[in-house]
Amino acid sequence: MDKFLNSVRLDSDLCKGCINCIKRCPTQAIRVRNGKAHIIAPFCIDCGECIRVCSHHAKKADYDSFEDIEKFKYKVALPAPSFYGQFNNLHDTDIVLRALISMGFDDVYEVSAAAELVSEMSREYINNHPYGKPFISTACPTIVKLIRVRFPNLIEHLLPISAPVDIAAELARKKAVKKTGLAPEDIGIVFISPCPAKVSAVRFPLTSEKSQIDAVLAIKEVYTRILPFMKETANGSEELSMSGKIGISWGASGGEAGGLLTDSFLAADGIENVINVLEDLEDQKITQLDFIELNACSGGCVGGVLQVENPYVAKSKLKKLRKYMPVAKSHIEGQVIDGAFWENEIEYLPVFRLGSDLMESLAKMEKADEIIKRLPGLDCGSCGAPTCKALAEDIVRGVANEKDCVHLLRDYIHKMTDDLKGL
Repeated sequence: MDKFLNSVRLDSDLCKGCINCIKRCPTQAIRVRNGKAHIIAPFCIDCGECIRVCSHHAKKADYDSFEDIEKFKYKVALPAPSFYGQFNNLHDTDIVLRALISMGFDDVYEVSAAAELVSEMSREYINNHPYGKPFISTACPTIVKLIRVRFPNLIEHLLPISAPVDIAAELARKKAVKKTGLAPEDIGIVFISPCPAKVSAVRFPLTSEKSQIDAVLAIKEVYTRILPFMKETANGSEELSMSGKIGISWGASGGEAGGLLTDSFLAADGIENVINVLEDLEDQKITQLDFIELNACSGGCVGGVLQVENPYVAKSKLKKLRKYMPVAKSHIEGQVIDGAFWENEIEYLPVFRLGSDLMESLAKMEKADEIIKRLPGLDCGSCGAPTCKALAEDIVRGVANEKDCVHLLRDYIHKMTDDLKGL
C-alpha cells in the first residue's frame, strides 16, 4: 500500500492558480505549476488548511457517501464527540443518537464513550512510564503525521494508545456480532468524521495493519440529513448515550488533557501553535509536564473542515451540553480491549531529505544554499513555491528552475535585451 496516500484532493477544473494554499500549508506540500496547484503527497499531513483557505473550493476532502454503506446488512454509526456541538439548543445527546437510528443506522456507538476508556488507559500508562514524559497525544492523526516527517526526535514521546475512534470501532463490531449473530464482514462500522485526517487514518492506518472502520462520512453531510429526524426523536425515551463529561469534552481543545485528571499538561490547538510547541519541545524548552495535547485544528476537533458550525460556538455548545452530565459513564472495569495499543511503531519518514543518503543530502543542501543567495528572498510565492528556500530545494530536486522566479526572469530578460541592443 502507498504510505503517502491521503484524503485531501485537488479539483484542477476549479483551481485558479492563486497562491493562498501554498502560503497556508504547514509542510509546504503544495506548488503552483502551469497555472494549477499540485499537492506533493509525501509532504501532505491532511490538516485541511488548504481546504479552509481555498476561496475557489478547489481543495476537497475525499470521504464515503451514504450509498457506499448500503452494502452492509447491519450499520453502526460512530458519532465523533464534536458532532454534538453542531446543533442549536441540544440538551440531550440521546436525541442525536435516536435520530441516527431513525435515519437508517441499526445501532450507534459513541466515540466519546471510547474516549473515556482511553482517558483511563492514558492515566494508567503515564503513571507507569515516568521516563517517557511528557507524552504527546496521538488522537489527532495530523499531529502523528507531522511528527513523523518533521520532528523525529519526538517520536519516542508519542502515547502508543489507539485513538478513541479505533477502540469504538472494535467494541462496536463485537457488540453487533453478539447482538445479531451476523458475520463481522456483514457489519458496517461507519465513523462520522470532523476532518480529512481521520479519513486518511481509517483508509491508510499507520499503527495497525487494518482499521476496524468500514466507511467514513463527513459531519456536514450527516448534519443536513439528520435535522428532520431530530425533531421526531426529541420526545423519545430510549437512552442510548454511554458517555459523560470526560467523553464529550474530547470534542474540543483541552478535553483530552482534562480527562487525565492532572494539572501537569499543556493543550495547544491550531497548526501554527502546534508547530511552535513542538519546536520548543524539541529544543527542550518545555519540561516538567506529564502530557501534551495537540490539535491541528483551531478549537480542537470542533474546528475540523468537515464541520458546519463555527468552532468556538461549537465548543461553547459542548460546554453547555455537558453541564449536568455525570463525570463519566464508560469504564474499563477489568475488560480486555483488543487493539487498545499500537500494533506498529511510528517510524521517521524523511520526506524532506534532498538526497538518498547523508552525503548526497549535504551536497544538495550546499547547492540549494548557493541558489538561495541568488534569489531575492522575498518569499512572494510568484514562482509557485511558498518560499525562496522551497524553490531552491525544488531546483535541486530537478522539478523547477531559476527562471521560475519572476525577479530572476526579469533580470534575465533585461540582460538579453541589453545584449541585443549591443549587436
